[in-house]
Amino acid sequence: MTDFNPDEVQVNKTIDARGSACPGPLLEAKKGIGSVPVNGVIEIMSSDASTKNDLPVWAKKVGHEYLGTATADGFDRIFIRRKK
Repeated sequence: MTDFNPDEVQVNKTIDARGSACPGPLLEAKKGIGSVPVNGVIEIMSSDASTKNDLPVWAKKVGHEYLGTATADGFDRIFIRRKK
């Protein structure tokens, strides 16, 4: 998604998993997704390099929508929409 703009996404919950090694950010995302309404969005902030690959795969596997990743200063911001 080259045209992804994180400023246009309304985030329902932000999970700060910076400093947590894999699989920490993924486990935090699994825990957090249930706390937002269907069609709500979670943002996961992670400094673990593998998270930006793991979370889109997980989202697709369990039926959620990966919206995109934004790179910030030393970490990634991954956005996932709850679909069920």
